[in-house]
Amino acid sequence: MWHGGQTAAAARLYPAAPRPWLDLSTGISPWAWPLPAVEPQAWQALPSRAALEQLEFAAARVFGMNDTEQIAAVPGSDIAIRLLARLLPADRVAILGQSYAGYRAAWPEARVLPFDKAGNADLMICANPNNPDGAVIEARKLQRLRNIRIVDEAFADAMPEVSMLPHRNGAIVLRSFGKFFGLAGVRLGFVVANKPVIRELRGLLGDWPISGPAIAIGTAAYCDRAWQGLQRHRLAQGSVRLAALLADHGLQDAGGTANFRLCHAPDAPGLFTHLCRAGILVRPFIDRPGQLRLGIPGTETDWTRLETALLSWSKRND
Repeated sequence: MWHGGQTAAAARLYPAAPRPWLDLSTGISPWAWPLPAVEPQAWQALPSRAALEQLEFAAARVFGMNDTEQIAAVPGSDIAIRLLARLLPADRVAILGQSYAGYRAAWPEARVLPFDKAGNADLMICANPNNPDGAVIEARKLQRLRNIRIVDEAFADAMPEVSMLPHRNGAIVLRSFGKFFGLAGVRLGFVVANKPVIRELRGLLGDWPISGPAIAIGTAAYCDRAWQGLQRHRLAQGSVRLAALLADHGLQDAGGTANFRLCHAPDAPGLFTHLCRAGILVRPFIDRPGQLRLGIPGTETDWTRLETALLSWSKRND
């Protein structure tokens, strides 16, 4: 119940479900950047500082940044969240709205507050766009806050217009590689912050924070601007198509991003079970028991499989 991708656990609970499982629970793009051949040197040698700087430079250019001293590559943004909790202890921590469970894991004493109540916190954390409902806070509103701000833009690569990176005003911004590029197993992310925070973070990460293959893959992917444009287009189309499919079967759209849709279901637990029995894993939420999040199917076969399962559900509930 705490994160997506748990197909092994689902298979144990539903052993009669057809295989392979269709995993729509993560929000990771179903279309992966085409992996190149990685040179043996990337596997055999310790990663060089120069190669790491090249990766950070390539990512910074995509993010619209010029100063690479304000960006640090990390082995996944989830690790960055936990490290920042050590670097930025605070008595009053606010999480804006119901959001990613990893924030509460890093700051167990944090309070969940709406935007207009978070101004008195020492440290404020938000996902923008939010996970799972896709809510967006305007960058200018986040810029005006005077407290320490951590803005997780894990799903902003497909929606660059919502990013506050061009006008951070001291905020700490997180970016994720795997969700947009469809390569979550690379375990790569970035922290953009003022230089003192970046120096402390690099001190915690050590001399080799990113593997050689991850550096090579990430650098090449961020340099492939044509593919990134194609990816944004098809993610946007897939999100619109998914929202329409859910509506066709009586499921009310509750928001989302280019990577996923959130829907209201009259019997969300029942629908979750029904989909699991069809070998389709989606994302339920303890704090949103009437809602489910679905990622975008990657092939026409996957679309047909989801539509067939939803059709049988809606007919059963007519």
